[in-house]
Amino acid sequence: MSKQNPKSKSRREPAKITEAAAESPVAKVETPEKKSLIKERTPEEKKKEHRDGIIKTIVASILGTIAGVLVFSLYGAGEDRIWYAVLMIVIGLTYYIQKLIYPQLKINTKEFKFKDWFYVEFIVMDFFLVIWTLLLN
Repeated sequence: MSKQNPKSKSRREPAKITEAAAESPVAKVETPEKKSLIKERTPEEKKKEHRDGIIKTIVASILGTIAGVLVFSLYGAGEDRIWYAVLMIVIGLTYYIQKLIYPQLKINTKEFKFKDWFYVEFIVMDFFLVIWTLLLN
């Protein structure tokens, strides 16, 4: 057996032999079980998460499209406005609108993490900027 480097990451625990197995002619060796870090989801949970993801994407894209049309109709090219203030207003309004819409669509917003909110707001801003740009041309 080779000697392991103290800095090596893969250290194995020695195998355990039970007393009953040690007495038998063929010894049974118990290996330590690896703990699974990923929680197994049921097919129903997978289906619900998939449905919720589609609904979140559709709602965010519709809000972004509406925001692009509204900003174009209110500000036009926005030359007399500060552009980043318009972006912050759109982000703030769509965030609170989504917090009101998702519970009505049976999506629990209390389970949302930063990643989820970032995802839906990115889609809103993406659609908003694309629609506004298309309307400006």
